[in-house]
Amino acid sequence: MNAFKESILRLIIETSTKLPPDAKAAIQAAKLREDAGTQAAIALATISDNIRMAEENISPLCQDTGMLTFKIKVPVGANQIEMTRDIREAVAEATRLGKLRPNSVDSLTGENSGDNLGEGTPIIKFEQWEKDHIEVRLIMKGGGCENKNIQYSLPCELEGLGRAGRDLDGIRKCILHAVWQAQGHGCSAGFIGVGIGGDRTSGYELAKEQLFRRVDDTNPNPDLAKLEAYIMEKANTLGIGTMGFGGQTTLLGCKIGSMNRLPASFFVSVAYNCWAFRRQGVAIDPKTGEIRDWLYKEQNEEKAPQTPATDSQGMTGGRTVELTTPLTEEQVRQLKVGDVVILNGLIHTGRDALHKHLMDHDSPVDLNGGVIYHCGPVMLKDKDGKWQVKAAGPTTSIREEPYQADIIKKFGIRAVVGKGGMGKKTLEGLKEHGAVYLNAIGGAAQYYAECISDVEGVHFMEFGIPEAMWHLRVKKFAAIVTMDAHGNSLHEGVEKSSLEKLAELKDPVFK
Repeated sequence: MNAFKESILRLIIETSTKLPPDAKAAIQAAKLREDAGTQAAIALATISDNIRMAEENISPLCQDTGMLTFKIKVPVGANQIEMTRDIREAVAEATRLGKLRPNSVDSLTGENSGDNLGEGTPIIKFEQWEKDHIEVRLIMKGGGCENKNIQYSLPCELEGLGRAGRDLDGIRKCILHAVWQAQGHGCSAGFIGVGIGGDRTSGYELAKEQLFRRVDDTNPNPDLAKLEAYIMEKANTLGIGTMGFGGQTTLLGCKIGSMNRLPASFFVSVAYNCWAFRRQGVAIDPKTGEIRDWLYKEQNEEKAPQTPATDSQGMTGGRTVELTTPLTEEQVRQLKVGDVVILNGLIHTGRDALHKHLMDHDSPVDLNGGVIYHCGPVMLKDKDGKWQVKAAGPTTSIREEPYQADIIKKFGIRAVVGKGGMGKKTLEGLKEHGAVYLNAIGGAAQYYAECISDVEGVHFMEFGIPEAMWHLRVKKFAAIVTMDAHGNSLHEGVEKSSLEKLAELKDPVFK
């Protein structure tokens, strides 16, 4: 087993930097379905660019390399203690190499371990079987999509769909509602795993386990196969689309499993996964620790779809405006929903820890006319000790809703960049103080990393690399105005129209 740790390191790097062929095929099919020139089409083109760039750079597809979950099947007699030690060492090494972002945070102190190791992280689950090899499957599920997981207890009342009972039709309604409530926050178009039954814990585990299935497989249960096909068809009529911009594709895959339950409990658990479906697996020789085979690769695997650079001026209904920071109120109030903004100059990252800190403290840099980027990048020092950006896509913005309007007012911020949009309090703050929300393409960590020409400094490293305040010099950084200084929000419009379409699916289908 001398090679086992190296095999796990290869698995981690492969999972972080390359989508499996079945996930890439689903994205390519969605791209072909989308209406040319729309915001959703441009977003999918950017995603395709990002997939190619991550493979070429051997760098993370998304800056949020997620919670690592290993599911391992071993022959009787395999030393699980030694395997666990090797897995943990491989995770720490992948973090040191910049293939993983430091994501393990102490829940009580907020301290980041810096190496992705800590109490409960990574997640490692063993199961014995009678085959003669070790099977290791890994999924890396980011926080943005993890936050859109949802669990229902039947019977219940669902917005737009009414009562969901304890039957197949009630399950149908729960799944449709789960897709609708995610909107663009989980980096749609996404994949879902569904667990029917069990208790609250085992139901979620079953849902997450469905994400290890291939996108193109067929459920052996004919009732569930029928339900999966129905959900794929109807979810894509909701008009939520890629990044919540509207469009033809909202869901890329749906896999459903079921287990027995208690008479008093009926749970439907849904695990949502973003388009960056980082899931891979290997078969390992138990004697040598070497990889025998890859579980999700094809024999003649094609490279990521080759696409031309994204044409940001092709977005329907919008115009392209190039701006250099710091921004003025006059410049910002001229922007409208649908405009494409090309940013140049200095921007500053800020996530949960920074927003909380700035509520009660001054900023270490002048933010008047500035841009806050909701981003927790993957950073690595080069041989000269200078910070380099390895991945830098946006994080989900709605977490900052309690703070954002106050921060905009206090510091004179003119633009906030993130993904998924924000709520009414922020929208009012944008209108009152003259600022805009710019939606970047979620998960496009390589695409945006290439727009960063220099790292000019960092504050609050005590918060950990993802939560620190990085000062980044950007060039040709493109994002879409989805909330403007006139009180308009694309996100509100898509949520309202998709709810109306959801309500059209209220009538029973499965009886």
